[in-house]
Parts: sequence; structure tokens; C-alpha cells
Amino acid sequence: MAIKNPGIHLQLSQHQSIEGLKYQCLTIELTHKDRMINPEDLEHLELPPGIDATGGVVISGRGPIWLYTYLARELHPTAWIACNDPRLGGAVVVGAYSDLVKIGQIIQLEIPPTHSLCPALMVVGPPDSGKSVFSHALFQSLLGENPDIYLQRANWDGEGNYVLALESQAEREGYKRANKGGLTPEFFPYHGQAILQLRRQKKLVIVDVGGMVQPEKLPVLEACSHYLIISSQPDAVESWHEFCRDRGNLTPVAVIFSVLEDVETVQRLEPYLEITCGPWVMGQTKAVPEVLLQRVRSLLEMPNSHS
Repeated sequence: MAIKNPGIHLQLSQHQSIEGLKYQCLTIELTHKDRMINPEDLEHLELPPGIDATGGVVISGRGPIWLYTYLARELHPTAWIACNDPRLGGAVVVGAYSDLVKIGQIIQLEIPPTHSLCPALMVVGPPDSGKSVFSHALFQSLLGENPDIYLQRANWDGEGNYVLALESQAEREGYKRANKGGLTPEFFPYHGQAILQLRRQKKLVIVDVGGMVQPEKLPVLEACSHYLIISSQPDAVESWHEFCRDRGNLTPVAVIFSVLEDVETVQRLEPYLEITCGPWVMGQTKAVPEVLLQRVRSLLEMPNSHS
């Protein structure tokens, strides 16, 4: 059963059972082409009928924090509530109103056997080349065509998707400073495992790993299948080829020579795309060139790997 408003589609599954727990999945689908919704959409949003309060409910799908919070509040009468995190391969219990589960428990959801490993495209290059801005633009361009695309920020600089969506430069810089972290021994192994989990559930994973060639990034390297270099420094390109292609055995998709001018010049198409284009600066970015989109779209057409 489903209830639909102009921008949000909620789908309730039949009863399922795992680890001895009975539950239903409440799946969110954002239906506008740009996958955007507004807070006022909550006013007329209703839960689908048929929710069994004696079991749990797993909320899944793409949506802002405030939508998840609203749904969790509305589902309060159920035995327990969990939010699916595809990076963990399961759902995290956020509300426990019986002794069947406990807060913070991860319910390992079954992944359909047809989902093996989708491609994972690592976006790399030196600092100040526009990696985060380009990754976000690529993600937004493809998301309208395929909702099963995920952008994983495997960097601690605080420049997440929510920052890039802000209009004010002052706001963006403030959020970056407030959310900037640092490297720990667990950081890249965590992201490597998260990427593998995402590859089992999505059609394409885009990975932004920051601007330094570092041996600590090997867990992320090993979790990816392809790479794309975006560089404002032509002499830095070869070191990334050595790291990604020669050391990581990843397949090159494209090299973008990033410039501040409004330019789009293709240098070559094979064995991988080389293109000069720009600017990749917040507030100034144009559409991703079609030739570049076509190269990345070709990854979506690849058969999933079992390795």
C-alpha cells in the first residue's frame, strides 16, 4: 500500500522476518526529477495504512533528516523503529518500545542475491581542483535519471553535500569549519567497508577521497573499481595514475583538466576521456559536459562484478 503526495512517495512492504524479528519496510521515494522536497510537504503527508504496531518498521530510502525525524515520530506506536543505513549493510534501531531490540542495535537486512558489486568511481586529484563541486554536480546530474546512485564523501574536510547546497559562501565556509575533522587509523578502513556495502545495494557509487596521494587511502582504493582524475595541475596527473591504476588496479574513466574559464575542449576519447573544462567552483559551476556524462553512464550499463 502506498500514499503519495506531490513530492514524496511512501511504500509499505508486507511483513518480513529476520533474526527472529517481525518487521515491515517503509520506503521513501522522492518523486520530483531533482529529488527535492520542502518542509511544507509534511503538512499533507500520511503514513500508508496497514502498519502492524506489534512489529518493527524499518525506514529506508533517500530523504532529509527532518523527514526521517517526522516519520520516526509518527511511527512511535510500533514495537521498534530502525533507519536503514546502506553503508552499514543494515538498519540502526532508533526507537525501542519493547524488549525485542535495543537502541543502537544494527538489524542486518537481507540483500537480494541479484545485487553483487556495482561499479565504484573514485574521484581524485590535487587540492583546489574542484573535486567536491564536480562530484556533487555529477551526482545531481545522474540522480535524476537513476535514484540508485550514491555519493560517498570519504574525506574529513567538512565539505559534504549539505554544504554545497547552500547558496551563501559565508554559510558554506562556516559549516566547513564547524564540521572539519581529522585523520584517524579507523577513518579509511571504515569508508572502505562502507563503499563495499554500498556497492552491494546501489547501481553506482561515486567516492570523493580528498586531494592527497596517501598510503592510508588503500582501503578505499581496494573498495573501488574505477577512477576519474580532476586536476588544476597538469603535472600532478601522473602521480594519481600511478596510485589508482598501477597500485590499485583501477580502470581510468576520464581525466579532467580543471580550469577557471568557461571552456569545454576534448583532447582525446580513448583509451579514456581527456577533457579540459570548468569552472568547478561553488556558485559558478555549469552542467557536466555530455561527453563526460556518457562515460560515467556507461558504468551503469556494466554487469555487476562478483569480486
